[in-house]
This record gives sequence, C-alpha cells and structure tokens, in this order.
Amino acid sequence: MVELIPADVRHRLRDLTLATRRAIGDRGLGAHRSASRGAGLEFAQYRPYERGDEPRQIDWKLYGRSDRFFVREAERESPVAAWVLLDTSGSMGQADAARPDRSRLDAGRALAACIVELALMQGDRFALVTLGEAMRVVPPHGGARARDRLRLELAGLSAGGVLPDERALAPVWGRIGQRDLVVVVSDFFDAGTLDLAVRLSAAGREVLAIQILTVEERNFPFDGGYRFRDPETGEELLGDGAALRAEFVARFGAAQVALHAGLDAAGIRRGELVLDQPLDTPLRTLFG
Repeated sequence: MVELIPADVRHRLRDLTLATRRAIGDRGLGAHRSASRGAGLEFAQYRPYERGDEPRQIDWKLYGRSDRFFVREAERESPVAAWVLLDTSGSMGQADAARPDRSRLDAGRALAACIVELALMQGDRFALVTLGEAMRVVPPHGGARARDRLRLELAGLSAGGVLPDERALAPVWGRIGQRDLVVVVSDFFDAGTLDLAVRLSAAGREVLAIQILTVEERNFPFDGGYRFRDPETGEELLGDGAALRAEFVARFGAAQVALHAGLDAAGIRRGELVLDQPLDTPLRTLFG
C-alpha cells in the first residue's frame, strides 16, 4: 500500500486532536482518544465471556482451540464524522520547479490521510469527497479496514477539470450531519470553493479550511521570459518574470486578503501549507 504519511509526521500526529464545538457531550471528535466498544461492524478485540453477553457474540472457533468462552467486541460507530472535501481540479496538479515530484494534490492527499488517521485514533468515522473532474463520495465509515480502503482511493486520485457545479454537489449536503466536522483542502483559487465552504458553515456545519500554495506563488522567483499557463482554462500569458513580479505580488496579496476575510466572516478557521513546509504545519495550526 502507498504510504501517504511520512514517518516523522505520523509520529507528531499523536499530539493532535480533532475537535468540533458541535460534538461536545456526544463522545465524538475529540471527546475520546480511543474507540468505544460494543456491537458494531469493525472487529476490535476479544474479551472473556461474562454473564449477560449474547451467545451469538461468542467466537466458537476460538472456543474449540482454547476450551474457553471469548466474546468478539467491535468498535461502536461514533455519532459524528470527519469529512475531507479534497479539491482535485486541474490547478491542484501544479508542482514547484524545485520539487517537480510533489504537487499540490500530493500534499492534499497526504493531509487527507492524516485527518483520517486522527479520526481513526479517536474512534471517529471519516469520509471523503473529491472536488474535480471525477467527483467521488466515500461515505462515513470507521475502523482500520475503512481507513485502508480510503487510502487506496486517495492514492489513485489525479488532478483534472474544474470544480463540480452546484447541481453535482447537491447530494453531498444531505449526507453531512449537523454535528460533523468538514475540512476543505484546496488552493482556493476557484471562487466556488470558498462559496461551498461558506454555504456549509451557514447551514450549521463546522468547517475548517486548509489552503495549499506553491513556493513560486509565495516567492515569485521568475526572471527572464516565461510562458505562464492556467492548468484549468488553458489560457497563457507571455511575459518577463521580473517585470510581472510587482503586479503579481500585489494581486496575489489582495486575493489572499479577500479569501481570509471571507473565511473569517463565515467563522471558518484556516490553516495554510506552502509546499516547502512540513506537511503537518496546517494540522498543528488547527488541531494542536
């Protein structure tokens, strides 16, 4: 299986906790550090049989080997779920010249895997929606096997197309519970991504935003003649990097200020990852 989470980041995840204001008191998202036990679908552990246990929970094969009664326990589903809405549109395929092997989508997949891992450690459910040419909805599930299936889904993603329209997104609304946590992972260059996050927040969902930027967008290190191409529209701009720098910095800065203002006005907490930063930088901002 493809390992999406670097070893050092996986180690630091133990210091983080998913939390949502709407799940307090429901033993969900941040209210516990390990899975509760009971009747459910995902196997958790064996324990000795006790008076009052259902006979159907006894593992008869294990009894045949040990001559003792053991009951199979399973993880009880959490009342809340962590939803990752991952932008997979064309602009997410962009990478830096210094790291052409690591795109925005690569970072987004890894961040999604980290959020799923945190939910698993807390005994919570997790879900995924991909926002791109091939929209995919993986409904909430819990447990290690569901985690592994979702990681395979993440590993197979590719960037392409544009954000789904409102009609395509409509089925998602009814599936996200009022007390669920929604984390939107995107470059937020499409205004529709901000609109989606704001609408979900206005509908009573707790929404967090993680923006992924390239080093070149932060530093604009271009000198000499360049052909700049929009990966989603195909539009191209020919120009001298040095001459364009001041205008780019001003326009990009203004766009960031507007984005932050829109998120803040909607009560959406935000984190940011530039591709040369440690992967868990925005996770520590939001969940540290």
